[in-house]
Amino acid sequence: MNTQELIDGIKELKEEKNAVILGHNYMVPEVQDIADYIGDSLGLSHQAADTDAEMIVFCGVHFMAETASIISPDKQVLIPDLDAGCSLADSITVEQLRAWKAEHPDAVTVTYINTTAAVKAECDYCCTSSNAVDVINTIPEEKEILFLPDKFLGGYIEMVTGRELNIWDGACHVHEKIGELNLSEKQEEYPEAEMLIHPECGCSTSCMMKSAMYFDCEDGHIHSTSGMLNRAQESDADEFVVATETGILHRMRKENPGKTFHPANENAVCEYMKMITLEKLYDSLKYEQYEVKVEAELAERAHLPIERMLNIA
Repeated sequence: MNTQELIDGIKELKEEKNAVILGHNYMVPEVQDIADYIGDSLGLSHQAADTDAEMIVFCGVHFMAETASIISPDKQVLIPDLDAGCSLADSITVEQLRAWKAEHPDAVTVTYINTTAAVKAECDYCCTSSNAVDVINTIPEEKEILFLPDKFLGGYIEMVTGRELNIWDGACHVHEKIGELNLSEKQEEYPEAEMLIHPECGCSTSCMMKSAMYFDCEDGHIHSTSGMLNRAQESDADEFVVATETGILHRMRKENPGKTFHPANENAVCEYMKMITLEKLYDSLKYEQYEVKVEAELAERAHLPIERMLNIA
């Protein structure tokens, strides 16, 4: 099947099966273009909770499909490729978390959404980069907090809130390698560009330490992916350097045709996100593969921290 035949087939199958296609901002362009909703983890979680569709096809990575299953247990949740995992989610196991909690029995445990259902079930709160600061601010100041698994997002939260956190030593393999060198080189190459930096990046906390923005440049801003998209539309700037996974550039360029966007690091590509293709999306709808279903007891325990996240957002 050629590209147009795949697109037509996906649209027909979606209508036939009362399905909704949710796509992350890091998907390949052709998948973004056919998805019903494109967004970050928080936005897609809200869509999974609110949809009237009987089937959710999640074009993202596995923990996202798990989260959709937890939020909407009555829906059939599919992911087009079961191997689409997440290095950040893999950086902590439920056994490691239980051992860490045992060392801090009175602590409140906050997990970034990039974790497995089993890890979420052991936590008090879930958060995304969009609402992590708000989640932390709801916890009484006298409470000890364990934050997992992303050390860069944890460091960013500490600086914004002034709270001291116990932070797990995990990181996204894509964001971790976007460092200060990338940004300083790009700043020299594009001196008029505004810098958009994701808090998962290895440069985010050091950028905040050097100034309220970035180095001596007033045009630097730290945002979640949804925040980056909003900033790109609202800003008067015509040129941007974007420090996150390169998949977001497609949507930025599509929504802002008169503006120019450069990746901070051209190699910041998540191979797991890129596993989802039009062909796999078509097969997922046609053959109803591959279903992601979180066991009921585990889903019930994991639902509370996710519900708290959605209520704070």
